[in-house]
Formats: sequence, structure tokens, C-alpha cells
Amino acid sequence: MADEIVVLVNPTARGGRTLRLLDPVLRRLRTGGRPVSVVVGTSAADALGRARDAVAAGPAALVAFGGDGLVHLAVQAVAGTAVPLGILPAGTGNDIAAALGIPRGDPLAAADIVTAGDCRVIDAARLGTGEWFAGVLACGFDSRVNERANAMTWPPGMAKYLVALARELRSFTPIPFRITLDGEAVEREAMLVAVANTRSYGAGMRVCPQARPDDGLLDVLVVGALSTGGFLRIFPRVYRGSHTGHPAVTLRRARRVEIEALDGDVVAYADGERAGPTPLTCAVEPGAVRVLAP
Repeated sequence: MADEIVVLVNPTARGGRTLRLLDPVLRRLRTGGRPVSVVVGTSAADALGRARDAVAAGPAALVAFGGDGLVHLAVQAVAGTAVPLGILPAGTGNDIAAALGIPRGDPLAAADIVTAGDCRVIDAARLGTGEWFAGVLACGFDSRVNERANAMTWPPGMAKYLVALARELRSFTPIPFRITLDGEAVEREAMLVAVANTRSYGAGMRVCPQARPDDGLLDVLVVGALSTGGFLRIFPRVYRGSHTGHPAVTLRRARRVEIEALDGDVVAYADGERAGPTPLTCAVEPGAVRVLAP
């Protein structure tokens, strides 16, 4: 239905605590009698299939009610189509919403943005596998922490990531990478490589504070080899974006980025979701996504 809003829901966002906001949000979206339907998948693959089927029917919008992971999934369905993406931030980080000026702590205000219908066009990046990301891809220390945390069953929630971070710090050593930016290759040891379409990830880590989602470029950050103590001193600065002035940090911009870890398996995460091991290629696709945003 051309005027229908399809809401894609992650029932486990914030441990399911935000589901109590779903009914008020749906009532707000239905203001004026507009048809609204809800899609909930039994798994990520099922949710993606349902989202793609919904987009193929040509709705007025596909709206993600969840965090960056659900936005990532929704982008797979809408990228390269005329169907706009709406975002109702209901996750832990909501960094993509924040980058687009969508209020993170107020899903009802975000619903008003959806119903207003104002669209902006943003870029997205595409991996060699065909997968899209709208926010940040990172590999190195933080992806190792993610891998470790995802293998843990306890403690629950964010505490699991703090435990994984502390354990990874004890064993992490800089990784030798080959990084190729628009055909120019360099090899260096690094703690972290990030490729950003938007400025932050991980619930507010402003890894590439100058990244813009509509400039046709990807911001590439490399944190060079550091001691554990040196890394611990620079790490908190990422929340202010002031880490970019550190001598171990380099920032570049490119349209196409190739990353290869030269020593061992290194997995990358995009928008907080596992994207797979290196080598991998990211290429920006200008104007790939229409977003309902201020």
C-alpha cells in the first residue's frame, strides 16, 4: 500500500524494555488514519526477508524500531530503492539516529519526524559481499572485544562488554594491516582501523567526529601501535572526539577502502553487526538511502 508505514520491530532491544513504548508510538504514527503495519521476524534472516518483501510492495516508509543493529538490517532492505527509512531509536547506542538529528531518548518525537515525511538523502557503504552499512565499520581491538563478548553467556547486558574489554586488554597486541585508500596502499601496525560514514558508534564513541553521511566520502581512522598504557590513556578521549589530535592517530578520506590483516584472523563489525573477516573492501555509494530525518 503506497501510504502505509511498515514498522520493523526488534523485540529484544534494550532487553525488551522499550516494547512498552511501541503502542504509543504506533498510535502516534496512525494519527490521521494512516495505515501502519508491524513486522517482527523470528530471526535476523527472517526479519530481513520480511523487510525486503515489505519494501518490494512499495510502502510510504520502512521504519526501524530498535537500535543500530536493526537500522543496519533495515538498510539492507531499502538501500538503492525509493522507499525511505524511518528510525525510532529504541536501542542501546542509537548512533546512526544521533548522526541524523533524530532524538535518541524520545521515540514519540522520532515518530513525529516520520509522520512529517521530510526526506534527506544519505550515503551508504557497500562491502564486497554486497552487505551495506550506514554508520561505522571497525576492526582491531574493538572487534576482538565484540568477538570475545559474543562468546560469553555471563554477565548480562553491557557488563559483558566491560569484562570482555578488560580480558582483551591483557592479551592484545598491535595488528599488522595493509590499508588501501583509493588505490594507495600502506602497511602499518595498528590497534584499530575504522571506516566511517557517520561520526560515532558504540553508544557515543566519536571515532571520526568530522564524518558526514552525505559528502560522498568515507572517513578512515587508524590508531597506530601503542602500549597498553598508552592505549588506555587515549581510549576515553574518543567520547569527546579529542583523540584525533594524538600522534598515533591518522585520519584520511576515501571513496574506496580495502583492509587486510596480515597476521591472523581479524573480524570486522559494521554498525555493531559482525561483517566477517578481512580482507574486505568498502565502497561508498552516494545517495544510496533516503531517510526520514530533520
